[in-house]
Amino acid sequence: MMFNKEWDVILKDEVKKDYFIKLEEFVREEYRTKTIYPEAKNVFNAFHYTDYNDVKVLILGQDPYHEPGEAHGLAFSVQGDTRRPPSLDNIFKELDSDLGIKRTNNNLTDWANQGVMLLNTVLTVERGKAFSHANHGWETFTDTIISKLNERKEPVIFVLWGSPARSKKVLITNPWHYIIESPHPSPLSASRGFFGSKPFSQINSHLDKPIKWAW
Repeated sequence: MMFNKEWDVILKDEVKKDYFIKLEEFVREEYRTKTIYPEAKNVFNAFHYTDYNDVKVLILGQDPYHEPGEAHGLAFSVQGDTRRPPSLDNIFKELDSDLGIKRTNNNLTDWANQGVMLLNTVLTVERGKAFSHANHGWETFTDTIISKLNERKEPVIFVLWGSPARSKKVLITNPWHYIIESPHPSPLSASRGFFGSKPFSQINSHLDKPIKWAW
């Protein structure tokens, strides 16, 4: 099983397409010859933790963290006790400002287990080289994920931070879904509208059972 129960069924034809086969060949060779993150076993963690019909929220990132011990297949999440990347630090600052929650755990698996799918648009990266695996087919694949979620009859909250993520609005066409968008939480853009955007309270206002953003 490559993804998870429902995702396996939904994506069974997608993974047979030429672009995905070429993407697999490229990624396999990159892992063989270079240091690539996340570990191969973690590339599809976003699908393992949050199955198709369990998705309440999709938070869309860009590509994985590219330093050792950080990326583990969930956008913005950090495994273990490594340093907190600046974007995640700003996310936690906004969480505190929005809901008064002071989160200390950098691993966001608990969010994923509650139906918050943490998906990057590109799922692998070479060590120290941000966006090094862009334009090799991942974007086609993750656009398909967004389109498949758009087909759902149950509402999904799409959280789009930054211009690349916001460009995906064209894929969200069904009116029963919700879109929350702002600048990216990166230090380069957070002060231009991410801070003060209150995404966490917005998300919970649309849910019968609110997300617990910290345990």
